[in-house]
Amino acid sequence: MAASQAIAETTAGFDAIVIGAGVSGLYQLYKLRELGLKVRVFETGTGVGGTWYWNRYPGARFDSESWTYGYSFSQELLEEWDWDEHFAGQPETERYLNYVADKFDLRRDIQFKSRVIAAHYREETRSWEVLLEDGRRYTTRFLITAVGVLSAATMPTIPGVERFHGQSCHTHYWPKEPVRFEGKRVAVIGTGATGVQTITEVAKTAGHLTVFQRTPQWCAPLHNGKIGNDEMSRIRANFPEIFARCQETYGCFIHATDPRAALEVSPEEREAFWEKLYSEPGFGIWMGNFRDILVDRKANALISDFIARKIRQRVKDPAVAEKLIPKNHGFGTRRVPLESGYFEVYNQPNVKLVDITETPIECITPTGIKTSDREYEFDIIIYATGFDAITGAFDRIDIHGVGGASLKDKWKDGPQTFLGILVDGFPNLLMVMGPHAGLGNFPRAVEYTADWVTGLIRFACERDLTRIEATAAGAVGWTDHVIAASEGLLFTEVDSWMTG
Repeated sequence: MAASQAIAETTAGFDAIVIGAGVSGLYQLYKLRELGLKVRVFETGTGVGGTWYWNRYPGARFDSESWTYGYSFSQELLEEWDWDEHFAGQPETERYLNYVADKFDLRRDIQFKSRVIAAHYREETRSWEVLLEDGRRYTTRFLITAVGVLSAATMPTIPGVERFHGQSCHTHYWPKEPVRFEGKRVAVIGTGATGVQTITEVAKTAGHLTVFQRTPQWCAPLHNGKIGNDEMSRIRANFPEIFARCQETYGCFIHATDPRAALEVSPEEREAFWEKLYSEPGFGIWMGNFRDILVDRKANALISDFIARKIRQRVKDPAVAEKLIPKNHGFGTRRVPLESGYFEVYNQPNVKLVDITETPIECITPTGIKTSDREYEFDIIIYATGFDAITGAFDRIDIHGVGGASLKDKWKDGPQTFLGILVDGFPNLLMVMGPHAGLGNFPRAVEYTADWVTGLIRFACERDLTRIEATAAGAVGWTDHVIAASEGLLFTEVDSWMTG
C-alpha cells in the first residue's frame, strides 16, 4: 500500500505539514515526496532559506566550510554547484538554497507568508489541526517542525527602545534595502557571534562606531578565501571522503579532535601546535584541538592563555585588550565566533568600546543611548541581542497534545524528548533538530534526522499505523542519556545558548 493511500483513508487535508522552509524544511519536504505523500510546508517569510533568509546583516556567513555545509543527498547537485568562498556569506548561501528549491521543484508545496501560530492534536481523528496567523486552518496526520535552533530572535528589553528617532535594526530582521553607514554615528549592542560579524563590517565605513559589550567572546580567525575552479574540482572529487569524515567527528565538522592531550606534550610542542591551528581556516582551533581542552580545567586554562595572548598582540591599547578577553569562561566552552579582523577594529580611531558591566545601559533616548555615566547620540542603533535558542521557536507556537496538554507547560522545567525528535503525549509530532538532537555542522545533522523521520513515517504507513509516539520512559531515558553524556564537559558549567 502506498504511503499516501494509508493516510488518505483516515484524514482530510494533508498527509504531512512541515513548519519552516529553511535547510531542514527543504530537505524534509524532498524526503516526504519520495513516499508519495501530500505535503505542505508553511513558511513565515516570502522566500526559502530560513536563517539565511532572515539574517542578512552585514558580515553574515558560515563558520563551517561551505563544501561541508551543502546537502550531500544529490550527486547531481554536488556536481552542479560551485562554491565561491571557503566560508560562504549570506547572499551566496541564500542563492544556494534557492537553487536547491528550484532544481527539485520544491516551491509548489511551500506556502509563503504563512506563520503557524497554533497546532492542536485531535484524538478523535488522530490528526493535527494547524492554525495560521491569518485564520486559515489545515489538518494533517503528521506534523513536522523544521523551525531551526536559532530562529526566535531575542528582542531588546531596554526601556525607551520605541522612542529612538534614528534608524533601529535587529540583526535577525535586517532590512532588505541597503543600510548606509558612511558618515553615520552607529551603535552596536551585543558582541556574540552575530555582533562580531556585524561590528567588523560596520567599522569599515561608519563615521563612528560605539560597541556596547556585556560579555566578551573567545574569537578565533576565520581565514576565509576564494575557491578557484581547480580547487573546486579537487573538492568535488573528494566529496565522499569529506562527508564520511564529517560523520566521524564531534559536531559533524571536518576537523577531527587531536588524540593527544595538551598536558602530555612539551610546552614547545603545545605552543607550535596551537600556532599552526590559529593560522589555519575554520574551527580547527576549537574542534581539532587536543582532546583534553574541553574537559580538563588546567588544559583549558593553557589554551585560554594562548588565545588571550593573541588578543593582546592584536589590540594596541592594553586596557581595551583586557576588556575583550573573557574572564568568566574558558576558551571553547561556548561556541567560538570566527572573525576576520575583529580585534583590529578596536585599533581604529573611529571605534569605541563600552563595557556595560561597568557603565550599564539605562535607557534608549530619542537621540541615542544613556548609560550610567553619560549619554551618547547616534544615527543608527543595531541590536545584536541574540536568540531564544533551542526551545524559543516552539514556545512561540501554541502546541497542544493529548488531553489539551501544552508543550510549553510540559517543558517549563526543561525539555524532554526521545532522540530530539519525539515527545510523549504529542503523537505524530516529529521535530527535525529539536531539543537534545545533535548540534554542530547543521546540514549534516539535518540529513541524518530527516532521513530517520522519513523512515519512521514510512514504517507507520506500511503497517497502517495511525499514531506514533514516544513513551514517557523513552523520553526520560534519552534526556538522562544526553545529560550523562555531557557530564565532565566544561561547557555544561557555562551559561550559553547551547546549554540554555
